[in-house]
Amino acid sequence: MQQLDIFADSRDVAMRNDVVEQLQLRDAAAARAALTVLAADYARDSALPAMTVLVHELENASTLAVTDHTELAVICRHFEHEVSHAAQQVLPGQYAQSWMATCWRELAQRAAALPYCGVDPDSHAAPLWLRASDWAAASEAVETIASWWRIPSPLAWMTEARYRAAGIDAAWPLFAELAWLAPAKVAALFDTLRDASLDALRRRFDAEFPGTGEIEDYAWFPAWLLISKPAVAGRLGQARVQRDLPASRATALLGEILRREREGEQRGLIALRQDIRRLHAGLFDLYMATRNVQHR
Repeated sequence: MQQLDIFADSRDVAMRNDVVEQLQLRDAAAARAALTVLAADYARDSALPAMTVLVHELENASTLAVTDHTELAVICRHFEHEVSHAAQQVLPGQYAQSWMATCWRELAQRAAALPYCGVDPDSHAAPLWLRASDWAAASEAVETIASWWRIPSPLAWMTEARYRAAGIDAAWPLFAELAWLAPAKVAALFDTLRDASLDALRRRFDAEFPGTGEIEDYAWFPAWLLISKPAVAGRLGQARVQRDLPASRATALLGEILRREREGEQRGLIALRQDIRRLHAGLFDLYMATRNVQHR
């Protein structure tokens, strides 16, 4: 039998590791040199295409400001569909994530002066800072947008930034505002955050809330939450109520009802409960069911 030559058979691994090391250091010249050596000896190496993408990205890195929304969208698609995929193929998991975070951070810096555009809302620095895991910078970028709390995308960015920086308790007021304003956005945020406690609440809501089964039901999530977890009333009470939105008014009414019940103040409770019934009969039935259980 032919003996295995350990040195010869591990040479390609060592050469690939040389390229990966220089990529992690973000040294474009050294990475290109290591890649050239690997390609010369192993022209059919399966890692070459992905490594070439990453080396090319380092070589073509720019610090020029991005001043056009279309240009930013093109760069983002390139990062998402090509660069990120290549990084995942070549770099170890945690390094791939941090490598891409640097790419997003540099792009966010280049797009810092780009104004918010309602036609192309994702072409803004704020979501880039979120991808870079810089929660403070993301919040600052959102705050440059006039009346951001009235616009679905910026409100969703700020909600995620607040959650990432300080946890769900600090983020509840923004979660409520986002649910009232853009139910689909809050549903998407649940998927993005992958928080076990939030996912459990979402499953309970889906099972218990007597809605239509459509995504718009999530507008009523904050009101349902007050019934299911009254302890969050203080945090939800900090949300900016939007009187023109029934789900927002219902949440505010439930907060007031809970306060009066807690303080033993019965005056006006019947009228407030009837207001809840007029806004959403199913929500009223859920609320009364908890009261019936308490008073048996």
